[in-house]
Amino acid sequence: MNYESTFICSPELPVEKVEELTGKVSKIVETSKGTVKTVQQLGKKRLAYPINKFREGSYVYMELSGEGDMISAIENFMKLNDGIIRFLTVKVEKKKVVAKPAPKAAAPSAPSEVKQDEPATEQPSLA
Repeated sequence: MNYESTFICSPELPVEKVEELTGKVSKIVETSKGTVKTVQQLGKKRLAYPINKFREGSYVYMELSGEGDMISAIENFMKLNDGIIRFLTVKVEKKKVVAKPAPKAAAPSAPSEVKQDEPATEQPSLA
């Protein structure tokens, strides 16, 4: 299964400590027989609302692949670590490929010619 995990670290933590936490999460994934596909440290960003009296935090985004017990191990680590103030892990479904509908046949166009022997009729306006 594929997962996306994002966690927010305390803004008081130095960059080295954030990298250390990211490394520990990666180690947990590897010991659980999973793989880390992508790691992005997004840096400090302003939070939408205060969390534990912090107005900003250091964001880390990870794409993971593995089993469900791996996710529970990661989340337990994040719950117990004081440096991580929020986290969210989401299971990523494979995108379904939707077949494009066949192009519709062009509607027959109205005749542009008016026959001489038929009187032209006026259509009422819809306005």
